[in-house]
Amino acid sequence: MRNRTVLLAALLAGASFSAYAQDNLEKLSKFQTTGVATFTTVDQGGKKAEAIQAILQKIKLPEGFKISLYAIVPDARHIAVGPQGIVTFVGTRKTKVWAVTDRDKDRVADEVKDFAPSIGFTIPNGPCFSPDGILYLVERNRVLSFPAAEFFYESPDVAAFNVVKQGELIPTEEESYNHTARVCRVGPDGKLYIALGQPFNVPPPEKSDLYREQGIGGIIRLGQDGTGREVYTYGIRNSVGIDFNPANGELWFTDNQVDGMGDDIPPGELNRQTAAGQHFGFPWYGGGSVRTNEYKDSDPPPDTVMPVVETSAHAADLGMTFYTGRQFPEKYRGGIFLAQHGSWNRTEPVGARVMFAPVNPDGSAGTAEVFAEGWLAESGEYLGRPVDVAQLRDGSILVSDDLVGALYRISYGD
Repeated sequence: MRNRTVLLAALLAGASFSAYAQDNLEKLSKFQTTGVATFTTVDQGGKKAEAIQAILQKIKLPEGFKISLYAIVPDARHIAVGPQGIVTFVGTRKTKVWAVTDRDKDRVADEVKDFAPSIGFTIPNGPCFSPDGILYLVERNRVLSFPAAEFFYESPDVAAFNVVKQGELIPTEEESYNHTARVCRVGPDGKLYIALGQPFNVPPPEKSDLYREQGIGGIIRLGQDGTGREVYTYGIRNSVGIDFNPANGELWFTDNQVDGMGDDIPPGELNRQTAAGQHFGFPWYGGGSVRTNEYKDSDPPPDTVMPVVETSAHAADLGMTFYTGRQFPEKYRGGIFLAQHGSWNRTEPVGARVMFAPVNPDGSAGTAEVFAEGWLAESGEYLGRPVDVAQLRDGSILVSDDLVGALYRISYGD
């Protein structure tokens, strides 16, 4: 009886918090106060910082580059650097979004605190900015916008609005604990692009019509006000990294391959999309040209687009970004940095590193190469797990790590 009472109390508390958080969102959208007056702040010094700095001594980089601790950020996932260079927002797979500020511009964060603490977030993994400073945040089943986020973040109360209401990004019956770390980008057409991973290793055929209609296992695009939703990309298993080539506006994205097929197949993917509606092969292909066992007896779409770069099997390619800065040598300009989170489905681990893939003027890509490594020890122990890469305004890059809970800064010649 006591266990049932405790469970009922917990369920009621959860429902109460959900209603409270929704009420707060409505207040914020009307520029009203919520009564929340405090932040959660993260200490940036002490033994934690010392331990991380010791790990960074093991990281190998090309000559002339160096890596340093930029900020301690618990559960750090995807990164959105503010257009004004004031604050960097970092999502998580839990319930927090972090605001990271380097106030004295010494390239080390002075302050890390939670963003919009009165809002109840659910897997707020995917922040991204519009060029005019609107922060978008994609959760498991909701999309929020925060105009002037770089200004309002100083207060617990922020201007916040629904773009896609809770329960309307995907059907609520399709909500899952798996492959629900969303990412987003605002494209050169001014529309919001969102990757929607499907929850299965390989989905059953009876899900295909619903998933195609909803864009689950694909990328959708919609207006920044939430209108005009359409499926832009088909045939993806779980993309957790998208970006647009600034040279021609084409969409590129990583995709995680099927598990359980052996150590060395199928390969990871970096894909290039040249037109709306293209299909990238999943679930007929588990990665690259490797067919899945579940769909080997049915014909794949005849217009399937194969990846432009194949990477190590099960290295878990996640966040990626085109490098547009001037700080790094010419070799890296216009190319792609991508984070490999590291394998779980392999007898000998691989990944836990940052890769670089050159992109040619004609839009094709060269061979991916290791750029930063050392988070995977020779013993097979993970000393860190890179998730995302983002560029600071000075041309250096940030790398997030959700195992250690940190942002690292990689710079050249400073």
